[in-house]
Amino acid sequence: MGKPQISFCFLFSFHLHICFISCANSSCPINYGYVEKFPWDTSLCHEPVEQNCCQTLRSLFGLGLAKHLKETSMFYLPNALASSSCLSDFQSKLESSMSIPRSFVATCLNDTNEFVVNPSSCAGIATKQDWIEKVGPSSILDASCNADLTVLTRCSSCLDAGMKVNAELMSLNPNATKCFYYCVFYAAGVVNDFGPEDVRTAACVLGLPLSRSATKRSSNNLTGENVRNLVLGGLGAFIGILVAIGLIMLYRNWEKKKKQNVLHEEYVKGVKARVLPNTGAKWFNVTELEQATNGFSQRNLIGQGGYGLVYKGTLLDGTIVAVKQLTDLDMNGDEDFTNEAEIISKIRHRNLLSLRGFCVTSDTARGKRRYLVYDFMPNGSLEDHLFNNRNKLSWPQRKNAIIDVAKGLVYLHNGIKPAIYHRDIKATNILLDADMRAKVADFGLAKQTTEGHTHLTTRVAGTYGYLAPEYALYGQLTEKSDVYSFGIIVLEIMSGRKVLDASKSSMLLVTDWAWEHVKVGDVGDVFDESIREEGPRGVMERFVHVGILCAHVMVALRPTISAALKMLEGDIDIPRLPDRPLPLSHESFRTSLQHSISLSRSQISEARSNSSTISI
Repeated sequence: MGKPQISFCFLFSFHLHICFISCANSSCPINYGYVEKFPWDTSLCHEPVEQNCCQTLRSLFGLGLAKHLKETSMFYLPNALASSSCLSDFQSKLESSMSIPRSFVATCLNDTNEFVVNPSSCAGIATKQDWIEKVGPSSILDASCNADLTVLTRCSSCLDAGMKVNAELMSLNPNATKCFYYCVFYAAGVVNDFGPEDVRTAACVLGLPLSRSATKRSSNNLTGENVRNLVLGGLGAFIGILVAIGLIMLYRNWEKKKKQNVLHEEYVKGVKARVLPNTGAKWFNVTELEQATNGFSQRNLIGQGGYGLVYKGTLLDGTIVAVKQLTDLDMNGDEDFTNEAEIISKIRHRNLLSLRGFCVTSDTARGKRRYLVYDFMPNGSLEDHLFNNRNKLSWPQRKNAIIDVAKGLVYLHNGIKPAIYHRDIKATNILLDADMRAKVADFGLAKQTTEGHTHLTTRVAGTYGYLAPEYALYGQLTEKSDVYSFGIIVLEIMSGRKVLDASKSSMLLVTDWAWEHVKVGDVGDVFDESIREEGPRGVMERFVHVGILCAHVMVALRPTISAALKMLEGDIDIPRLPDRPLPLSHESFRTSLQHSISLSRSQISEARSNSSTISI
């Protein structure tokens, strides 16, 4: 395979594009005005919350998802932030319009990820077009659910068709978890002529109970034959709902026994046998974590990354923890999770966030769920303090943070056999404990490798801006890839300036910006204004020089992390800083970088075929 030619400008614009999409998708795309307009039976939801209320609220929320499908062709919500926003809007509307406590929604719909689009949930289906490709443009569901469903026979036929299509989808992917709900949303949001907000559709397909006043008003407006049809239709809808609930319960029980008693139990036993005997990590039951986080409530949500949501929790013994729920549940997710738990749970170093425990569970309603449990870091991340004017770090705190991160990386590179390359060193992944001491966290992208080997990969992981150029452009991964990211962190801490900040007048990397000041003798201008008068100038200049050296674009000119730590502590001298080549987007730099990579095309191919890296 040829080497990808990706300019830095492209990487940066791509990163901004992804950020823009993520921010745009964080608001709820569903209008819940129907909650107060639709004549649903609110009498089912009184203190204390009961199962009937939960079933009603889920159907009411499902009505919104069916609307969303009709309007956008998407079966579920785009991401966890949008899901969280929708649940919050749904709660607010119920509370303000119906006087239903917010806690009811938190109790009945307590898993944000349940409503996030995930192709693995049902035979690879995420959109209406996916459905058509799997089921076809016309199916028994389209023929049975496209009319007035108040008539008993029509409602029953629609429900029966839904079960048949569900069985058909399950045959494509026996591990699917939500195919029946896909059938329900498709019937209500796409097939039925009247749409999901029509009482006839909602009562039959979604199983949403109607209020008595709505039934009475409808009866007063009809006479003769229409009254008879309404009575028969209402009776048919009621019986259809009972049949649907019965079938769903039977289906859930069957699916639960099939999955949990066979596949899941075998997997759980395998994880326990493989991981627990060799580590000090604890196996948590999901009920323990639910109690600790108040049912994974939105109030306990403290962070979100590309690989999961993080909740604050309090265990029964009073210990405060951070619970990370992994959301990257692809086909290799179980094996990746096991590797991550096994390797991270062996790490014991005061500057690395160690694993306290983990949990694996699954059920038909929520699907697979995996959790990692860490000690809670009360002072948040380094980014919170660097780029937040209210929490500026002092010089001693900045110095300690840099030394702490360096020591943590030294342990990963030299204190473990085989070594671990973190691959995602950045300010958000450096957490501060109660004493403001730094701990490197989030090993979700780490790689464990045979000592002394250089690895090449077609899957570059990490955060653009912090990635070493030889890794971002050519997939070459060594211990010095982490050193480059560390150099960026050092300069961010010393300057208070982000690696690439769109708000600045210049779009240079922080390393190029710092080098421009250093080479003309203005090192003091690199220091954050808040610390310029705090520390000894010579020590502060040494830290800036080490940061520039570590983040040099040429691999051979960077020190190892052990050497960098000795330079920071003054144990060895810093070599003369070499000049930096032209910015990353310049073609002459790309040519020189190619010459600095020692492996030829044939060696690259051989290294890829014989690679022994272990992704975690």
